[in-house]
Amino acid sequence: MFSASVSRVARAGYATLSSKVPMSRMEPNDFVNYARLDSTLHEVKKRLNRPLTLAEKIVYGHLDDPKNQEIVRGKSYLKLRPDRVAMQDATAQMAMLQFISSGLPRVAVPTTVHCDHLIEAQKGSAEDLARAKDVNKEVYNFLATASAKFGVGFWKPGSGIIHQILLENYVYPGCLLIGTDSHTVNGGGLGGITIGVGGADAVDVMAGIPWELKCPKVIGVKLTGELKGWASPKDVILKVAGILTVKGGTGAIVEYFGPGVDSISATGMGTICNMGAEIGATTSVFPFNHRMADYLKATGRSEIASLAEQMKHNLVPDAGSKYDQVIEINLSELEPHINGPFTPDLAHPLSKFADAVKANNWPAELKFGLIGSCTNSSYEDMERAASVAKQALDHGIKAKSLFTITPGSEQIRATITRDGQAKTLSDIGGVVLANACGPCIGQWDRRDIKHGEKNSIITSFNRNFTARNDANPATHAFVASPEIVTAMAIAGSLAFNPETDTLTDKNGKPFKLQPPTGDELPARGFDAGEDTYQGPPADGSNVKVDVDPKSARLQLLSPFNKWDGKDFANMPILIKAKGKCTTDHISMAGPWLKYRGHLDNISNNMLIGAINAENDKPNSVKNQLTSEFGGVPDVARAYKAKGVKWVVFGDENYGEGSSREHAALEPRHLGGVAIIVKSFARIHETNLKKQGMLPLTFANPADYDKIAPSDRVTLKISGDQLAPGKPVTAVLTRADGSSYNITLNHTFNEGQITWFRAGSALNRMAELK
Repeated sequence: MFSASVSRVARAGYATLSSKVPMSRMEPNDFVNYARLDSTLHEVKKRLNRPLTLAEKIVYGHLDDPKNQEIVRGKSYLKLRPDRVAMQDATAQMAMLQFISSGLPRVAVPTTVHCDHLIEAQKGSAEDLARAKDVNKEVYNFLATASAKFGVGFWKPGSGIIHQILLENYVYPGCLLIGTDSHTVNGGGLGGITIGVGGADAVDVMAGIPWELKCPKVIGVKLTGELKGWASPKDVILKVAGILTVKGGTGAIVEYFGPGVDSISATGMGTICNMGAEIGATTSVFPFNHRMADYLKATGRSEIASLAEQMKHNLVPDAGSKYDQVIEINLSELEPHINGPFTPDLAHPLSKFADAVKANNWPAELKFGLIGSCTNSSYEDMERAASVAKQALDHGIKAKSLFTITPGSEQIRATITRDGQAKTLSDIGGVVLANACGPCIGQWDRRDIKHGEKNSIITSFNRNFTARNDANPATHAFVASPEIVTAMAIAGSLAFNPETDTLTDKNGKPFKLQPPTGDELPARGFDAGEDTYQGPPADGSNVKVDVDPKSARLQLLSPFNKWDGKDFANMPILIKAKGKCTTDHISMAGPWLKYRGHLDNISNNMLIGAINAENDKPNSVKNQLTSEFGGVPDVARAYKAKGVKWVVFGDENYGEGSSREHAALEPRHLGGVAIIVKSFARIHETNLKKQGMLPLTFANPADYDKIAPSDRVTLKISGDQLAPGKPVTAVLTRADGSSYNITLNHTFNEGQITWFRAGSALNRMAELK
C-alpha cells in the first residue's frame, strides 16, 4: 500500500516551510506557500493512496477543496487556486477591460502586465522601441493606469518578453501560474505548472474565484544519455513534436523525467516546455534539480532555492508513479532537427533535411535567419550562437543571409552586451532587435521581399504557421535551435549541414564549423540593465483610468445577451472551414494587434485567414440572404444587422495556437452561436465557453463531409436538452427542403452551462456578486 505520510524531516521542517520567503523581489509581502502545497498533498494522498507524478503533485496541491474534489484524469473538472496571474500587453487589454466590468476594486492574487507584443521590428532596438512607445501611447497609458488602480505590477515596453521575465523573476518550483499567452508553459523549465489561458480565466483568478481545469492526463517523456555536439534542448521538443503532432498533447501535461534531465540547463528546460504549446499540451514540467537551484541563485532567489531543496519530496515524481503514455529519448543519440514549413510538427533530422528541401522543391536559398524570442533567448542560447558566429569571423566571413537577434529580456540584452555576444552576432551582419516578441508573432515590417514571393526563412521561434511571421503566405518558415539557425544564416542555404559540410573562408579555403559551446549562466552574474518595472501603489483607488469613447484602440465592454432558453433555429452557416484553422486564421495578429482593446474593430479580422470549403478561398463566403459573396466579417455583420444567428463548421484541432480569446470573442460579438468541429484545441474550447458560445464536436467526424454550405442549422437545446454528458441534436435543412439529423457532443459541466445561460462567464460572475 502506498503511504500518504510525509517524512518526519519534512514535517519537522514545517516552521521553515512556513517562513516568509517572498515570491519575488517586486512583491515583498506575497510569500511562497509551500506549507499549503504540502498539507493539501497530504490530504490528496490519503484519498488516492497511490504514487503521484510531479504534474499531479503540483496541480492537486493547489486544489480549492482537496477533501471533496473528484480527481479522475481526463474526466474531472478541478477547482484550483493559482499562485499568480501574468498577462502580455495584447491580451491584457481585453482582460483588464473584463476586470473593470466586474466592478472589483483590486486583484486578489499577485498579477503582472508585460509590454512585449506591440513593438514592431523594423530598424533596430532603439528606433523600434521609441516608435512603439509613440504609436502605442494610448494603450500603454491604459495598461499602466489600470495596473496601478487595481494592484497589478507593470513591466514597461522594453522590459522583455513575458515568459523570459517570468522565468527570471516569478516562476519557482511547485508554483501554479496562469498567463494569458499560450507560451506561459515556458515556466515548466523552472519546475512550475504554468498554463496558458484566455483573459476570462485570468479575470476569475484575479477576482479570487477558483479556476477550473479539466484534470489533465500525464504524458511522460523519459530522457536518458546526454546532449552532445550540435544537439540542443530545442531538438528535444522538435523531436517530441514530430512524435506527438500538433494535437497529441491535448488534455495532458507532458512531464519529463529520467537521468538525462540533469544534463539540461534550467533555461534549456524552459525551451523544451515553451514549445510544448505546439503539441497542444496543457503544459510541460521538469522535476526540481540542481540546475534549477543554480538558476534561482543566479537570478537573486537563493532563499527560494533553499526552500525548494527542503520541499524536494513534493517537487519530483513519486517512485512508481504511472503515466498515460511514455516516450523515451536517448539524448546521446539525438540529432539536431529542423521542423516545418507551415506547421511546427513536420520534423526532419538534420541529416535528412537537405534531401527534404530538394524533394519538396522548397526554396533552398535562405533569405533570413532569426534567433531569440521567448523560446530561445537565454544567455546559454546567445553564447552558443555567438560561438558559431565567432568561427565565421575568425575565417573572415559573415552571414550570407539577413540575420536578426531578439534578446528575451532587458537583463539578457544588458548581459550579452557587456560580455560581447551581441557584438559578435552583430559583426557577422546581425541586427539586434528590441527586447520584445517582434517577428515571432508577426510584428515584423519585412521589406527584403515582395508580398507573395516564394522564399525560405529559418528561426529559433516556436511557431511557423502560414504567414505568421511576415504576413506572406509564400514564406516557408522553418524552426531550429539558435546555433543551427546561425550556421544556416552564415551558409545562406537550407542545403547546408554544419555537421558534415564545409564553408569557404576569405582566402578561398574550406573549413568546417565546430560544434557550439557556451556557459549556461554568466560567470560575472547577470547585468540587470535598465529598471523598467512599475509597482502598484498600496492604494490605487484614486488612480483614473481613461477610455476615450472615440478611441479606435480601446472600447469598454457591454455584456452579451442572455440565452432566451429556446432552440436556435434555421441558422445559416457562416463558413465551413477547411483544414488547419488556428487562432491565427481566426483572429490574425501582426497589424491587427493594435485593435486588441477594441472588440468591434478587431472583429473585422474574424476568420479572414480560414479557407472556405465551398471555394477553397480565404475571406470569401456566400451571404445566404443575398446569394452574394463577401468577406467573412462583412457577411457576419450583415447577418447580425438582420438579427440572424449563425454557426461555423470546422476541421480537426480547431483553434490550435495562441491563447488569444479574441478568436472566441469576435464570433460572439458578431452574432455567432456555435462552432461545430471534429475536435478543439483546449484553450480555444474553454475560451468559447467563457464567452457564451457553444463549442460542439461531431459524434461521427465523417458528418463534416455531409455539411453543405447552404444548409440551415437548428440546434435542439431548449429546456433541459443541454446537460452534462448529453449529446445535442442538430437538424440540418437542405436548400431543397429535405433535412437530416446529426449528433453533436460537448464537454460542458453544470457550472459551464450556467455561463452559457447567463450569456458569458463574466455575466455569471455579475449575477453572483
